[in-house]
Amino acid sequence: MPPRVVLVHPQIPPNTGNIARTCAATKTQLHLVGPLGFEISDRYLKRAGLDYWPHVDLHYHQDIAAFEYERQQKGGRLIGFSVSGNKNYLDCQYRDNDWLLFGSETSGLPPQILEACDYKIYIPIHQPKVRSFNLSVSVTIGLFEALRQLGYQN
Repeated sequence: MPPRVVLVHPQIPPNTGNIARTCAATKTQLHLVGPLGFEISDRYLKRAGLDYWPHVDLHYHQDIAAFEYERQQKGGRLIGFSVSGNKNYLDCQYRDNDWLLFGSETSGLPPQILEACDYKIYIPIHQPKVRSFNLSVSVTIGLFEALRQLGYQN
């Protein structure tokens, strides 16, 4: 199984919609971990995902405990993306069955979730005045590097 994308407490519907479109295009599972900052039926979420929602392998988890239960059943490493990560995303050796975790746009991954990750990785930003990338951009960068390394290219 290729890596899966996990959004923990996403807040901005258009970001989640754009990520859903990326996941649909790459046939990547998308896991949303609540609480969410919007309703799944939010019109902005649907607009950003356009008509791709039927092609998204979407999984919703009420909270982190429900997500962790499923992850333990299926196995795989937790790869947490964070500006405070200690390993460059390009230096990570991705594996099939990894879970790529991304936190909310406003606060990132909660500390207890980041601590539980097998790897804490970051995407380099060379301009010190820029705090972070947009969530949908970060997911795309991380996911495509994982897919590239694992040979999921056409």
